[in-house]
Amino acid sequence: MEIQALLITFREVLEALLIVGIITTYLKRTDNKKYTKYVWLGAGLAVLASIGAAMLFQLVFTGFAAMVSEMYLKVGIMIISALLLTQMVFWMASHSRDLKGKSEDKMSKFISTGNVVGMVIHSFLVVLREGIETVFFFAAITGGNIGAAMQGWGAITGVIIAVVVSYLFFKGTMKVSLKTFFKVTGVFIILIAAGLLVQAISMLQDLEIIGSIIPHLYDLTWFLPEHPIDYDHYLRDHGTAPLLSGDFGIFLKALFGYSSMPSIEEVIAYLGYFAGIYLMTTYQSDDKKTSRKKEAKGLETAISNQES
Repeated sequence: MEIQALLITFREVLEALLIVGIITTYLKRTDNKKYTKYVWLGAGLAVLASIGAAMLFQLVFTGFAAMVSEMYLKVGIMIISALLLTQMVFWMASHSRDLKGKSEDKMSKFISTGNVVGMVIHSFLVVLREGIETVFFFAAITGGNIGAAMQGWGAITGVIIAVVVSYLFFKGTMKVSLKTFFKVTGVFIILIAAGLLVQAISMLQDLEIIGSIIPHLYDLTWFLPEHPIDYDHYLRDHGTAPLLSGDFGIFLKALFGYSSMPSIEEVIAYLGYFAGIYLMTTYQSDDKKTSRKKEAKGLETAISNQES
């Protein structure tokens, strides 16, 4: 859980700090430093609103648990979180190039019209988006115990790393590009999302909402048991210990949704998810190439028109 919380918090906090940092840097560069306090005001209010959303979410989850509907809510949270995590990675990949320009254009309009309220609302919404997503993700990886994730070392470390990285980025001393950072962390985020999706399917099968053609497609308990209890049971039943510890198995299950005895539906969903990611990545890449060709063609047309 802590590793998941670290990666998720790092990504979300870094994205929020980058946008806020772009805005405040632009204000300083254009001699409008007096507006910086309004940007931070909006960001601060968004943090408070996110904490409030976490508390409200916890109350709702507790209410569902009291009505014996906890498992259904967990499944819903896992599926939504898997979709949001995937969307987060692709959104940053497609908007990272024009993020700076769009943020500066909005602030330029607010400054020209003296729209202080717009500045506050803009920074509020930017940070709130990341905060609400974090609440959902924490609920998914902890089974609803959001407070445990917020107070753990993973979330705190993620925030610290994000602050340090954003500081180095804006100071111009970071040697590794943010693009590389987002690519590396994006891979782990995708793996976490795939794990949440598979765990949701497993829970749906436990609830008998969906069936299974092959409940146990294969059994890797002899190699890597899913839990320390599975390790003990295998040792008791076979007289030999599995090759790897169940503690490692429970770590991989929490982080990537590992299962030593998955159903065929879980395996299909896992492989299908990555196939979908590959197709989306290919489509996004082709779309970028097409856009660049159109831009180049338009530039060539404009130059030829000027020459004639």
